Amino acid sequence: MQLRFNYRVYPTPGQQIELARAFGCARVVFNDGLRLRRQARDAHEKYISDSELSRRLITEAKLTPERAWLARCPPWCYSRPWRT
Repeated sequence: MQLRFNYRVYPTPGQQIELARAFGCARVVFNDGLRLRRQARDAHEKYISDSELSRRLITEAKLTPERAWLARCPPWCYSRPWRT
């Protein structure tokens, strides 16, 4: 037997801002990971593992001026968005 539930969420304006920030962070990290893996594939390099992506895209990226804003995002939103 399969059950299905529908939920509807009505976030407050402050929550909408936080959700947009969190999903934006996840989208940026996912797109960067996808770009790195495609570049490695096109260059016939070794497959980039999840742990290597995490190191490059989160740990090292937070230290750069362009991605310093990742440090202000909640950790759950970029903790491996490229994994399904």
